[in-house]
Amino acid sequence: MLDRLFRRRREARAAAEFFAKIVDQARQPGFYRDLGVPDTLDGRFDMVALHVFLVMRRLKGQGAAAAERSRALYETMIDNFEKSLMEMGVGDTGISRRIKTIARAMAGRIQVYDAALADDDDRPLEVALDNNVYGTVTEVDPAWLAAMVAYVRREAAALEAQPLESLLAGEVHFGEPPAAHAE
Repeated sequence: MLDRLFRRRREARAAAEFFAKIVDQARQPGFYRDLGVPDTLDGRFDMVALHVFLVMRRLKGQGAAAAERSRALYETMIDNFEKSLMEMGVGDTGISRRIKTIARAMAGRIQVYDAALADDDDRPLEVALDNNVYGTVTEVDPAWLAAMVAYVRREAAALEAQPLESLLAGEVHFGEPPAAHAE
């Protein structure tokens, strides 16, 4: 019984550390400073959601351990968002509703990003990023979108090249965010 309790705690800690690495990448200043991602609650959510999606996509269809890692990552993300809402002072009754909204938003993003990455044409991914990452931006620089599309495709390929064992061990490696475009 105690072994099961300690194992759950170790697994939860490992999932939290894995999630933190992904969040570190999503919060790289270059996305906000150079690529026009809004440095707002919405913009940060969308960057975290995008990076979590990329990792979950890599784990998809890779067996039971990978499915468990993906599930734990998703649950950790939702728990993290719930804690953030509580810290922001959202009342208990509002948290449940907002978490459901976040879960639906994430499910929609997973579906759209997955279909867009499966398409050889960049336009569907461009539209998905424009609607989500840049959804609150009134005028999106086409160079930002092009750089983000290239980044997402590059990172999806790089994650495919990462050994599954390293991801299951909580290691994840991302490249640098794209540099600012020339004016």
